[in-house]
Amino acid sequence: MSWLTEYVRPRIRTLLGRREVPENLWHQCPACQQMIFHLDLMKQQKVCPHCGHHMRASAAERLAWTFDEGGFTRIELPKVPADPLRFRDTKRYTDRLREARETTHLEDSVLVAHGTIEGQSAVVAAMEFSFMAGSMGAAAGEAIVAAARLAVLQDAPMIIFTASGGARMQEGAVSLMQMPRTVIASRLVKDAGLPFIVVLTDPTTGGVTASFAMLGDIQIAEPGALIGFAGARVIEQTVREKLPEGFQRAEYLHEHGIIDLVVRRAELRPTLGRIIALLRGRQTEPANAADPPAAIPPVLSTILLAAPIAAAAAPMAAPEAM
Repeated sequence: MSWLTEYVRPRIRTLLGRREVPENLWHQCPACQQMIFHLDLMKQQKVCPHCGHHMRASAAERLAWTFDEGGFTRIELPKVPADPLRFRDTKRYTDRLREARETTHLEDSVLVAHGTIEGQSAVVAAMEFSFMAGSMGAAAGEAIVAAARLAVLQDAPMIIFTASGGARMQEGAVSLMQMPRTVIASRLVKDAGLPFIVVLTDPTTGGVTASFAMLGDIQIAEPGALIGFAGARVIEQTVREKLPEGFQRAEYLHEHGIIDLVVRRAELRPTLGRIIALLRGRQTEPANAADPPAAIPPVLSTILLAAPIAAAAAPMAAPEAM
């Protein structure tokens, strides 16, 4: 070894200090396998500059990209019982919740905020797939209902970014109850004459697809997003037929009339702004004023929106430890 490596290099490191190299400086595109510098990827809103693949984004990133100049106000969401069924599989449900909260720094899988989009007021709910696969439990249902009520209160359109694996199995029937609740939440917005817009992102599956995610006045999807109820393999085994190429992808659904638009992420904010302006500028009375749209039965609305998890709070026998 020379005097350069034994003496000069250690002296230089001592004088300048050793700098730690940050992790995740480079990201590999899962579609084309190209390496992308992390700052370039953030500037592109997590869209590969080589092939245009739209990578998954967090709920906080979607809010920042959607509102004007990234400015918005998050609302505090209602609290729900943490473990209504005292569920346990290989882990306790409370332990899974704690791990998800420590990893994502979120209370649950939905964020709700309000602000402006192209100068127009809007309420936005965004699902976080990193939080237990964006599964929909009581907290997610409460968040969507809270977003609908806020939209009505502010006389503003409601936009939902979906990203979910479906219902949260650890909450059993309480989770399934969120499907009709979120459907009624969407009706609250529509009955107030306000636009209800859904942006389907990768992936949107299960009970979310079977409820509010397919009820938008306008259905938008990001390119290449996986959208469906059951998995393709399960469907093939059930119908015993080979599914067509690109089945359950955004472009396939657009070609077959399931969704209205496939919009690149960089163009999403101006597109939402134009849609809001169009829908709000053309609000008219029903064609036949004597036959208004059917209202939700008031008893059903009260039951589903007022106390959705009251039964879960009642004492029940704990399941045997596995």
